[in-house]
Amino acid sequence: MKRKIFIVFSVLFYIGCASHPMDPTITMTPPKYVEEMPSKVQDNVRNPGSLFTNEDNLFSDTKAKKVNDVVTVIITEQIKQSSQASKKLNESNSDAGGLFDASISGGIYAGGREFRGAKTGISLNLPSMNSSRTFQGSGSNQRSEKFQTTISARIVKILANGNYYIYGTREIYVDGEKQIIKISGVIRPEDISPDNTIDSKYIADAKIAYETEGSLKRYTTQNWFAKFWSAIAPW
Repeated sequence: MKRKIFIVFSVLFYIGCASHPMDPTITMTPPKYVEEMPSKVQDNVRNPGSLFTNEDNLFSDTKAKKVNDVVTVIITEQIKQSSQASKKLNESNSDAGGLFDASISGGIYAGGREFRGAKTGISLNLPSMNSSRTFQGSGSNQRSEKFQTTISARIVKILANGNYYIYGTREIYVDGEKQIIKISGVIRPEDISPDNTIDSKYIADAKIAYETEGSLKRYTTQNWFAKFWSAIAPW
């Protein structure tokens, strides 16, 4: 009996601590094509007797171009959404009514004799009927979000077509609260500015994650019982 109670409480604790199926998640793993595409073979060009080798000279730029080189990403993400809907239904029925007349007459045979019944009639004056039904509804929704920051990322892989797969993370610890920013995606070398920066809008397959750890998140997160009840509640 004790073992069964322990198993039940263990299951409840696991369900309560587990994330809700509707909770949003993001994974920073690279896209499948990035993993499958081979890396570009870099030519190590050396000039014997030269003061400058490996394409480093007085006239070279400072843009990231090799694996583990760092590029600065300027994140400027803004989302604006607006929707509006309206619906109107109208239905009407009309019946003029009138006079309803019906008469019944006939007879029956019994013992070889015919018994005829008197003629009966029914007369009803039906009233007119009118009905109408109307439905009208409307709704609107507006949403605006903006996220701006700067983060440095390094070139993890140079793809065969010359594009770079980058990944970067930054952690900030302030007064017991930790902020974590992560970014990954594919960029083109020509989109990197001369000052070695790139705007987030030029990142393909971009994944940007921002999360916090600390007392603020702890007190704004559902407890285990609330998660458990939300997971099993049918409504």
